[in-house]
Amino acid sequence: MKKSNSIAYKIAPGGKLSGALRVPGDKSISHRSIMLGSLADGTTSIRGFLEGADSLATLQAFRAMGVHIDGPEQGRVEVRGVGLHGLQAPNGALDLGNSGTSMRLMAGLLAGQSFDSELVGDESLSRRPMRRVSDGLGRMGAVIETTPSGTAPLKIHGAQRLRGIDYRMPVASAQVKSALLLAGLYAEGQTCVTEPAPTRDHTERMLQGFGYEVTRHGSHCCVTGGGRLHGMSIDVPADISSAAFFIVGATVAAGSDITLRHVGINPTRTGIIQILRLMGADITVLSEQIIGGEPVADLRVRSARLKGIAIPEAQVPLAIDEFPAIFVAAACADGRTVLTGAGELRVKESDRIQAMADGLQVLGVSAEPTAAGIVIDGGFLGGGDIDSHGDHRIAMAFAIAGLAARDAIVVHDCENVGTSFPGFAQLANSAGLRLSVLEERPPARTSGR
Repeated sequence: MKKSNSIAYKIAPGGKLSGALRVPGDKSISHRSIMLGSLADGTTSIRGFLEGADSLATLQAFRAMGVHIDGPEQGRVEVRGVGLHGLQAPNGALDLGNSGTSMRLMAGLLAGQSFDSELVGDESLSRRPMRRVSDGLGRMGAVIETTPSGTAPLKIHGAQRLRGIDYRMPVASAQVKSALLLAGLYAEGQTCVTEPAPTRDHTERMLQGFGYEVTRHGSHCCVTGGGRLHGMSIDVPADISSAAFFIVGATVAAGSDITLRHVGINPTRTGIIQILRLMGADITVLSEQIIGGEPVADLRVRSARLKGIAIPEAQVPLAIDEFPAIFVAAACADGRTVLTGAGELRVKESDRIQAMADGLQVLGVSAEPTAAGIVIDGGFLGGGDIDSHGDHRIAMAFAIAGLAARDAIVVHDCENVGTSFPGFAQLANSAGLRLSVLEERPPARTSGR
């Protein structure tokens, strides 16, 4: 199959970020609003839905299972729920593209259905580990087949009798926790999950918003099967994972002063704010409020001189998706930054530890990967050509690095940025980044005889 042309970003050095802007809606909440809205009785109205490829993959999957969904149109979606037992068998495999969240959460949800299903994804998603999900669900009585290496496609056998379990997670993962809780909606008795460290709690909050009882005591969370969900209105806040690139960009670019509007500041997601403040960042939280059970606020960020730190391991699960941006901040800081306890970064859309270390080294930064972290000595940031490995967060992190670089940076393989941040280049340029979008032809193939 002929590979289509690729997108690259070229970032001219210099620039600063200013003004006020709102980044796209939270991806985690967008996924869950479609899933729970589809399983609810009645209609769920959504504002601020992220119209990125990952969230749209979830939306299309539920359409394929008979759910009537209007939109999205300018972030507005209306889901006509079919109830917990109203999904229909899809005609074929459900293609979830690059979305690990979709695959892992839907594995739990589909384990309780009366029909068989199959979840597939693109080349990147098909390399990501799924056995932690399938093993946990298997303890509840689910039957899920993976490849011999524990990856997708996932073949889920329906009509199983699920039973509630008390599960102590060996590794902190919001996606595994959510998969088990969603399966728990269909299980006999109570399903409880205990986390070794806090992870994002959007599933628990949203279940409660839909009227489903959730019991929470510290790191222990339980649901009991047999309840019902009721349609509701959801206002999706701006995604702090997308805001992270502008938070770091404004911090490292001299003279920057930017306000990010209506950002979700769920306490299980604010690790980036805590880590950057420890490094010396100037971040002010304004206009805090609770909307639909989720805390939101405006964030004002001004440029600041950063210092290297040992990142507290307690903050790692609270910033797991933001580390590509944090690594750029570390590269611009005075002194050494050390990250440990972040092995999960090696099994994201790319090996984010190795990909960021390789890219930072190209830019002249001392960045040494370790088994579960990295050591970065900040200071000089030059220019060069970066391979994003098709990872949206790697691409945006190095784009933002251009604000502090001495020379131009070219980031290759950037088309997947649309999975989480459609319109990134335009919004970044409007705020002051000097970014050009280039179309690159794939390398010509040579034929042999």
